[in-house]
Amino acid sequence: MSDPMAGVGVPGAPGAMLVIISGPSGVGKDAVIDALRRRGGEHDYHYVVTCTTRSRRPGEVDAVSYHFLDRDRFISLRDSGELLEANEVHGNWYGTPRAQVREALLEGHDVILKIDVQGAQVVKENVPDAILIFIVPPSLESLFQRLKSRATETADELEIRQRNAAIELARQDDYDYIVENRDGEVEATAERIDAILAAERALEPGRRVRV
Repeated sequence: MSDPMAGVGVPGAPGAMLVIISGPSGVGKDAVIDALRRRGGEHDYHYVVTCTTRSRRPGEVDAVSYHFLDRDRFISLRDSGELLEANEVHGNWYGTPRAQVREALLEGHDVILKIDVQGAQVVKENVPDAILIFIVPPSLESLFQRLKSRATETADELEIRQRNAAIELARQDDYDYIVENRDGEVEATAERIDAILAAERALEPGRRVRV
């Protein structure tokens, strides 16, 4: 059943922020987000679980790592307006559940989305108050080494991800903030993102994000 409010801007609670974290494959987005979770602290972030049609990797848990869906189910959600954004990346579909974002904002949580550059642009167009943070590696060489070392892709998939990484890095100027994730310094990266969000919170404490 489609969301009757899909596509209609519903304002969240005062001060609640919608934060998008992007970056090329292998840059450490999941590790940084895990570090943000561990930091805890005064503000309760809500981490949205993305829907995807890609296969589950070893160690991943359905509804925790991603909502793993077959293609027909994903397309049904997309076409009924139940996804805030949906894009095909590396041959698989990814999308953000609109209801989960909306409910968290209404409850006053700062919402963290981990999405690719295409999805980030779509969300920014529909939600101008969204805060976009792009994570970059120290160098392309460092990024490619990380991709190779995790050994989760075939040779062809690795080549696609390496090619796309260069394209994605060229889009970093579309973002509000760029944060470098240096090798072995994921906790420091999370701390810098926390500081960015604290500054944004202080700058506009009464913002009401419409989703």
